[in-house]
Amino acid sequence: MKRILLFSIISILVFECSAQNWDINTLKRINNVDNSFIKGYSKGISNTEPYLAIGIPLLMGSYSLITDDKKLLEDAIYVGSSVAEAVIISTTMKELVDRERPYSRYPDLITNRSVESSSSFPSAHTATAFSLATSLSIRYPKWYVIAPSYLWACSVGFSRMNIGVHYPSDVFAGAVIGTGCAVINVYINKYLQGIIYPKGVTKTIDY
Repeated sequence: MKRILLFSIISILVFECSAQNWDINTLKRINNVDNSFIKGYSKGISNTEPYLAIGIPLLMGSYSLITDDKKLLEDAIYVGSSVAEAVIISTTMKELVDRERPYSRYPDLITNRSVESSSSFPSAHTATAFSLATSLSIRYPKWYVIAPSYLWACSVGFSRMNIGVHYPSDVFAGAVIGTGCAVINVYINKYLQGIIYPKGVTKTIDY
C-alpha cells in the first residue's frame, strides 16, 4: 500500500513537472518569434479585443433599437451576455488562482512586450474573444461569420503568448471558458424564453 501511494505521488509530481516544462517551453518558442510583422500583428490584434468584444454586441443592440428589430436585439443580448459571463468567470478565476505572469517568473526566458496588472490564469482576452466568436457563430452559422470570428479569436490567443503575458495553459483555459459561456448561454436563453413566453406564444429565438 505504501509503495502504491509513493508511486502515485511520484507520478503526480513527474506529470506536473512535465506539464510545467511543456507550458514554459512552448511559450518560449512562441514568444521568441521575433519577426517584426508578427510582433506588430500580435500587439494590434491583442488591442482589438476589448473594442470588438464590447463594440459588436453594442452595435447590434443599437441598430436593433433604431430599426425595431426584436430578433436582432435578442441576438445582441445573447452575444453581450455571453461575453459578460466570460469576463466575470475569467476575472474571478484570476483572483482565486493568482498565477504569476510568465515574464515575472521567468524574466531570463520570456520577453514581455506588455505589462499587465492582473494575474496570469486564465487569459481573459482569450475568454472574451472565444465567447464572442462562438456566440456569433451559433447565431449566424455561415462560413463568412465563423471563419473570420475564429481566426480573430485564435489570433488573440496567439498574441497573448507572443507578447509574453500568458502561458499556453492560460490561453487554452480562456478558450474553454469563452466557448463554454456561449454554449451554456444558449440553454439559459431557452430557459428564460420559456418563462417569458407561455406555451402557445411564438418565440423569436430559434437556435
